[in-house]
Amino acid sequence: MVRIAGVDLPSNKRVEVALTYLHGIGLSSARKILAETGVHPDTRMHALSDEDVSKVRRVIENKFKVEGALRTETSMNIKRLMDIGSYRGLRHRRGLPVRGQRTHTNARTRKGPRRTVAGRKKPPRK
Repeated sequence: MVRIAGVDLPSNKRVEVALTYLHGIGLSSARKILAETGVHPDTRMHALSDEDVSKVRRVIENKFKVEGALRTETSMNIKRLMDIGSYRGLRHRRGLPVRGQRTHTNARTRKGPRRTVAGRKKPPRK
């Protein structure tokens, strides 16, 4: 089991896929890392030598912001928007969609489960 940036990477997966288990590294970033270190993308994690693992770890530490540091930066950016009172900050504060999506219908992911309003009855059908 290889551990990079505090995350145990799965040993039976290909290196380029296993690196995507790190928060902040997607497939394209993983490919750039492997190209820079000279590690073949089809190699399985358990087949990597200690030298290759240390190369990959060094590149990630020097050139990428991952895991805790990235999460902190993201949350600080959102907090800054809320503090300055921007429209996006208000949407974050209210738990509504931030990027212009409609809220009359849909938006259930941001708004949460439906809450029924007490005292409202549907008019009788004729």
